[in-house]
Amino acid sequence: MQFHQDGFLPGDPKISRPVERIISPPKKQPLPSEVDVMIVGCGPAGLNLAAQLSKFANISTCIVEQKDDRLLVGQADGIACRTMEVFEAYDFSEQIKQEAYWVNETAFWKPDAATPNHISRSSKVQDVEDDLSEMPHVIINQARVHDAFLDVMRHSVSKLEPHYSRQLLSLEVDHSDDTHPVTLTFERLDSQHLGVIETVKAKYVVGCDGARSTVRKSIGRELIGDSINQAWGVMDVLVVTDFPDIRLKSAIHSSNEGSMLIIPREGGYMVRLYIELDKLSNNERLSKQSITTDYLIAAANRIMKPYQFDVKEIAWWSVYEIGQRLTTAFDDANDDQSPHVFLAGDACHTHSPKAGQGLNTSVNDTWNLGWKLAHVLSGRADKALLQTYSYERQLVAQQLIDFDREFSKMFSAKPKSAEHPDGVDPAEFQRYFTQFGRFTAGTAIHYPVSTLASSGQHQPLASGQTIGMRFHSAKVTRHADAKPLHLGHTMKADGRWHLLAFSGSEAFMGEHCKVKALCQFLQTDPASPIQRFTPNNADIDSIINVQAVFQAPHRDVEVATLHPLLQPKKGRYGLIDYEKVYSAIAEDATNFYDRRGIDKTHGCIIIVRPDQYVAEILPLSDYQGVSDFFEKVLIEPLEH
Repeated sequence: MQFHQDGFLPGDPKISRPVERIISPPKKQPLPSEVDVMIVGCGPAGLNLAAQLSKFANISTCIVEQKDDRLLVGQADGIACRTMEVFEAYDFSEQIKQEAYWVNETAFWKPDAATPNHISRSSKVQDVEDDLSEMPHVIINQARVHDAFLDVMRHSVSKLEPHYSRQLLSLEVDHSDDTHPVTLTFERLDSQHLGVIETVKAKYVVGCDGARSTVRKSIGRELIGDSINQAWGVMDVLVVTDFPDIRLKSAIHSSNEGSMLIIPREGGYMVRLYIELDKLSNNERLSKQSITTDYLIAAANRIMKPYQFDVKEIAWWSVYEIGQRLTTAFDDANDDQSPHVFLAGDACHTHSPKAGQGLNTSVNDTWNLGWKLAHVLSGRADKALLQTYSYERQLVAQQLIDFDREFSKMFSAKPKSAEHPDGVDPAEFQRYFTQFGRFTAGTAIHYPVSTLASSGQHQPLASGQTIGMRFHSAKVTRHADAKPLHLGHTMKADGRWHLLAFSGSEAFMGEHCKVKALCQFLQTDPASPIQRFTPNNADIDSIINVQAVFQAPHRDVEVATLHPLLQPKKGRYGLIDYEKVYSAIAEDATNFYDRRGIDKTHGCIIIVRPDQYVAEILPLSDYQGVSDFFEKVLIEPLEH
């Protein structure tokens, strides 16, 4: 898609008239007096959590925002491959892919050997390695991502809408209250109710309220870290230039004028510039008032010599300091009490924006937390499950901080030369960039061993699906309708577990088929986790979704031979679900088993968490292993 050619306008670019892009804010309703979950902050972390919880009719959720309306112009606009995989679970990844800029290549520029005060291209590299993800790395206005989450919330069973113009004044936790232990006090900021105080009692609170988080301060947590005393300017501009790589992501190191990162934006015309400014003295704070747009444009032109930037319009700009900070914990738990207040996003980790990890890490924080809250509040799991959030996500945040610190230092360092022997070799910077491609893509997250990620005794049965890492999707063919699709795309943001049974060398659904025997155990045995943990009158796949993958072409299996568990009757009419069985052979003749290291002789079971991370790999006949795994996580419903 191309747009912005006549100037930057926020909103949906498919709507021609800008005035029609305006979405009226929700009616200014009072806050509820009690809720299950109170979310403070309508950034990507908060909206992702609200979108997840909005799918559960039995969970009351409220989300508040200090601003008076939805975001129109964003700041965190880089969307990693893994985050796009999450968007697919909400069914809006295609919308984002159509509208966004795709980062396919990165160009590296360094001082020209013959004319050092000029830059020259050193190389171009593929931005995302082959088969890292089925999703691209994209750039899109953060506000459009917010709009997509808001649509999910608005169209959900709970029709959740944010409450704007609320400032959190105080938060207190009373652990003696067994029902709603957290009390929050808000002040209304809208003109019609200015100064009105509202009090809400909540079972759980999630602070997604940014680096200056009131929620974090209320529970006595601190952001700990430091700044590297480096100032940067950032601008989204419509520009006319003779720079040849203006539509490629470009990392530029000049000889003496600093560094710059160019990120093309969606629409075909706009670009984002990250421009290095002068280093700050110790304890010096950056004053935005001392930096002007003219200053930034002049700095960009000095770095870009011999190329010229003629800026026609500035859609957004800011200045910032690089710093890496991390909270002491992501919740309020202590030795005596389970957590009731959680932190996510910038409220618990901050870093520079150049690696594009802010929005992506924030979304994955609440992607981890959301299903756990839903499990506890729906009676599927004990509240001890919530302690795994801080355990898993704090480790990821520390890895991000360590990466960002090194990346920022290398980006800001002068190129190595006779004049600067201690500088950074541009080739070394490029190697670092490539080496950490999986990390920046969000696919390198590896949760440690716990009740939610086994020690990996049977990992060789599926060598390409690492326990503790996200399920690595690949194409299969659906049996019933011959539709080619990604197996990972069957795992939606609905809080369900996924048990994938990959057949071995025996005939699928034949007399000796281990998948068939497994299905019989799961459907009928009292020890089966499906029998134990599925509520009465609920669909049989409402807690654990069982699917099967076989090795033969899809035409070689007859529907009538399939086990009833793989064709369950669902809903008020008992209609048959035909979308549980797949051939590993895709339409391009690739084989899921080959691509993801599935043992063709023995097959296996892969248990996937509701957030799409691989939790366990087991032999097809290890019924006890299946029972033992879910025994550690789920609890039987009260109506059993």
